[in-house]
Order: sequence, then C-alpha cells, then structure tokens
Amino acid sequence: MSLPADDRLIVALDVPNALDGLNMAERLGDAVSFYKIGLGMLTGGGLALANELKGEHGKRIFLDMKLFDIGATVEAAVRGLSQFDLDFLTVHGDPHVVRAAAQAKGDMKILAVTILTSLDRADLDDGLIRAGDIPDLVQERAARALEAGADGVIASPQEAALIRALPQAIEKLIVTPGVRPTGSALGDQKRVMTPRDAVVAGADHIVVGRPIHAADDPRAAAQAILADLATG
Repeated sequence: MSLPADDRLIVALDVPNALDGLNMAERLGDAVSFYKIGLGMLTGGGLALANELKGEHGKRIFLDMKLFDIGATVEAAVRGLSQFDLDFLTVHGDPHVVRAAAQAKGDMKILAVTILTSLDRADLDDGLIRAGDIPDLVQERAARALEAGADGVIASPQEAALIRALPQAIEKLIVTPGVRPTGSALGDQKRVMTPRDAVVAGADHIVVGRPIHAADDPRAAAQAILADLATG
C-alpha cells in the first residue's frame, strides 16, 4: 500500500534541466508534495519549473539559492523572487544577509545556511574560518541568523538537536540536507543521518536528492523514506 505524501520530505531535483525535473516529478507523482530546486538548475529553467510545479501541480517549492552579497543586492534579489509564490528561500546565515532578506521576503520563509553539510573542519581551515568544533560554530551561526530575522535554518541533522535547544529556535524551522537512508552512498555529504533519526533529532523537514532521483524506481525510494519517517 502506498503511503501518502508527507511535507517533511523535500526531494531535491538536482537534475540538469527543467524537463528532467518535470519528468522526475511525474514519476514520483502523489508520493511527493515538496521539491527543492537549486542553483545548479537556475540556467536550466529552474524558475519556470518552480512555477509549473507550484501553479499546475500544487507542489510546495524550496528555492535553494544560498544568496550572499551586500545587503541592498540581497534585498533586491529576494524582492524579485518573492513574486514567484515560493515557500522557502535560502540565504547565507551572515546576519547582514538575513536582515536584508527578511525585509523583502513577502510570504516566503527565509532559511539561513549555517555551515554546508559537505564541509568538515579541514574545509573550514582552508577557508580561513575561525577555529572551533563544527557543531559549536553551527549552533552559534544559527542563533545569530535567527536573531537577525530568519524563519529557520539549514543545518546538518547531526546539529539539529543543538539548534532545537536554542531559545531563538522556538517556533522556527530546521531543514536538514545530508540525509541518507540506511545503506545509501554518502556522495559528497560528510555529516549525515537517516531520515527518521533526523526528524527525531529536531528537523522539521529533510532534503533528499540522489537516493531518490538516482534510484531505479524513484517512487519506491521515496515511499521507503516515507515509511521510515512514519516510524519517527
């Protein structure tokens, strides 16, 4: 028996173009109600796909742009994107970026990126990011972003519980990429957790890409994740 769609599952349409994205959404059908469209598809018709999935198929849309620039530029970009009836939009979690985005978001939820889930301490050292354990840095960045006006944060599921414990996180969203079903390849993710465990740790939504869209049967892969979520 098929399980109903669950908004906690966001499927990342990390495919080359809008046509491939639409084909994948059609294969998944009513098993999935929420999609993420990222920067990699922006030049492949990503905004057109977002509009079609939202307007014609009734799906929720998370536009993952990870905006970063001076405040005025971020505000202008967010104001322009607010016309597209999107649900979530990501910006980097620097307070000046978040404040600018919050000024222009309209009905969108602004999600602040803490530290990318593909990064580890060696990567941060290469980028001249100050010393400290990643969980501590993520928690501090999350607190500052939420204080600056973010509606939620993007973080590894391994840090979800730390963020959920923050007073600033009350009634805020935690969205976790870096989620891999048991037995799935890690790919470029370094801080991962299973779907059920991520939700138990405090995530409101999980983002899953390759384990679904690269599966021989994407709908069955999505259904397996829904079953795992149901146990949580």
